[in-house]
Amino acid sequence: MRVLAVAVALLLSLFSAASHAWWNEDWSARKKITLTNPVGEVADAPVLVRLHTGNFDFLSANENGSDLRVVAGDDATELKFHIEKWDGLNQLALVWVKLPKLAAQTEAWLYFGNPEAVAASDPKGTYDAASTVFHFNELAGNPLDSGPNGLNATTFTGTRIAASFTNGGAKFDATQSLTLPAVSANDGWSASMWLKPATLDGSLMQSGSLSAALAGGILNVQAGGASVTAAVPLADGKWQHVAVVVEAGVLKLYIDGKPAGEAAGAVVPSGPLTVGNGYSGEADEIQLAGAARSAAWVAVAAAQGPEGTLVALGEDEGGEGGGGGIWSTLFQALTLDGWIAIGVLAVMLVVAVWVMIAKTAYVNKVDKANRAFLDQFRELSSDLGALDRSTQIADAFRHSPLYRLYHIAALELSHRFKDTDASHLTDKDKNLTPQALDSIRASLDTGLVRESGLLTRLMVLLTIAISGGPFIGLLGTVLGVMITFAVIAATGDVNVNAIAPGIAAALMATAAGMAVAIPALFGYNYLNARIKTITSDMRVFIDELVTKLAENYSR
Repeated sequence: MRVLAVAVALLLSLFSAASHAWWNEDWSARKKITLTNPVGEVADAPVLVRLHTGNFDFLSANENGSDLRVVAGDDATELKFHIEKWDGLNQLALVWVKLPKLAAQTEAWLYFGNPEAVAASDPKGTYDAASTVFHFNELAGNPLDSGPNGLNATTFTGTRIAASFTNGGAKFDATQSLTLPAVSANDGWSASMWLKPATLDGSLMQSGSLSAALAGGILNVQAGGASVTAAVPLADGKWQHVAVVVEAGVLKLYIDGKPAGEAAGAVVPSGPLTVGNGYSGEADEIQLAGAARSAAWVAVAAAQGPEGTLVALGEDEGGEGGGGGIWSTLFQALTLDGWIAIGVLAVMLVVAVWVMIAKTAYVNKVDKANRAFLDQFRELSSDLGALDRSTQIADAFRHSPLYRLYHIAALELSHRFKDTDASHLTDKDKNLTPQALDSIRASLDTGLVRESGLLTRLMVLLTIAISGGPFIGLLGTVLGVMITFAVIAATGDVNVNAIAPGIAAALMATAAGMAVAIPALFGYNYLNARIKTITSDMRVFIDELVTKLAENYSR
């Protein structure tokens, strides 16, 4: 009994309970999200999950992302999420997920693959009650609040950027500005934003007694009687996270998630917040809150930049769990243009293989029929038209171009002589003049051209596969690389795990092009050599036939 119990325990250990747990069987695929947060526990943190061709199989999800669901690590609790952008054609998406508790190591599941699912994106439920969030993803008009308070911007004179920090963004030229309504704040106030300065001087924002300005890249913030000068400067042309927090009369400044200074005597800002009007550069993901954000919350927000390591996505899992390996990753990362290129190349490969098989079989028949015909032809004596009078012979040699050339000469003889047997003719009757021999040779040369055309028919398809296959593959690769880098620019995810799958998948198109061209090249060279040999045999046969005609019918 003890042995049986041990055996059962070992058998159960082979199967991971987590890998077989499944939140809902209506969904056919899922992907693990691992969040690494070394700064401390954070509650109700909105986390940005960037999906692109390198880490997500868009072909397995609905075209509009309506089947997307985010489930907690217990594989039972649904999490609130908000899709800021979903582009199935270019294969990129931005998804904000609300984590009720973000510990040092937190896991969640991203479910997809249910054609019947309805959209569950909930922007207002993704952020806490104190949040006012601006993504700048509108095509026109004032920026809208994606948070629960609906505090939309009142004025905006800046320029919209199609691809900014995450998606759309705002650009200011020192004369343009953005006005955001006041948030309800009593005990604390917070502002969080991503900045990419073009110049390092100018006013950044203003709200009542609070003001922030750049001087040589150094950020100075004042709120009431408190003044803080950043310990580290901002750099131009680079995305950096800036957060200002007022809590219990203390003004705190954070740059890239790290404390950059604090001072006492601060007053909670009141009134609208103006961004710009002196600032030159880009801004994105501005979040205001009528509460004081903790240092850990700010660090988590800053960790979601292009170089952040907060979010890591695992392999896709099917209904039975487990990933599909390297090839599965490559095919999942393949973009639409890559699939089109590989599809065209697959058709070309099928055609090339069919041509090679068909032409090889045809050349073999021709070669065999030619050898058999030559054996019969060289047995003829004075009657060179004897073979042409037998229907059985004609059927037996239907694959022989030598027989068809011989048939042309036999017809020429029958037009000139009633009886082609030279032994039955007088010297006068069996005479072929030089002009007649030249006419027969011209007919034979015409037949040679036609037979050569039959031999080389369809060979052009192999040359197209040889020369066109690699170029089609290269086109698919170039477009795939372009899309990969465009997605990276749009999502801001620049780590090697984001780039490598897309580039590797794009190279599959080039590999497919070579896979078409190489067999076609070998097949073409082999068939071309065989065809050249048969063509040479036809030329030799014509010379031999004309010589025999001159010997037997010319006086």
